[in-house]
Amino acid sequence: MPLYKTINPNLQTTVKIWKITESFDELIEPICLKPESSVRVLGMKSEIHRRGFLSVRHLLAEFGYTDTDLFYDENGKPHLKDGKHISITHSFNFSAVIVSTQKIGIDIEKQRDKIKLIANKFIDYEFKYLNENSNDYINKLTVIWCVKESLFKLFATPGLSFKNHCLMIPVSDNELKTVAWIDYKDFKGRYNVEFLEFEGFTCAYAMS
Repeated sequence: MPLYKTINPNLQTTVKIWKITESFDELIEPICLKPESSVRVLGMKSEIHRRGFLSVRHLLAEFGYTDTDLFYDENGKPHLKDGKHISITHSFNFSAVIVSTQKIGIDIEKQRDKIKLIANKFIDYEFKYLNENSNDYINKLTVIWCVKESLFKLFATPGLSFKNHCLMIPVSDNELKTVAWIDYKDFKGRYNVEFLEFEGFTCAYAMS
């Protein structure tokens, strides 16, 4: 399938989402990978991870980039050679890339019941406004996870804790944006976050 969705949160920022319906062979055929990327993708044991990796390269092409324009730092954070900020995510059969002139982070997650089992590992204050018996409890947990994961990718600093250092204010039903903070050591940062839900998935992206 070609590009699934394009979003422009502001004039400096673009989000592109890909729905992965192609086979590995269909995805790799038109893409030129640098040698280390070829080694990496061929070494992946999971078929869905290999296809996710390649779908991200197709998204790069949608932005006008190639695999050689992308590199990673010692913390695993992706960068572009032209100096623009980039964040990457994929989950099952969806992947997404966000590119901006400002610091950004993005995450996609499938909405699954198992998130309830780990909620106490990434939620603190937010429990005060959650209702465990509500029909949308799983969705709201997934939004919180995605928001905090997007903050983590934006900040990209070892030691940052979802539970202790990342905070988001509650969102009302039908709201698709919120404000979140990172409070880590001597750093305090406020970020605008937007999110959307589609086909049983949640995607959130944070912008400085």
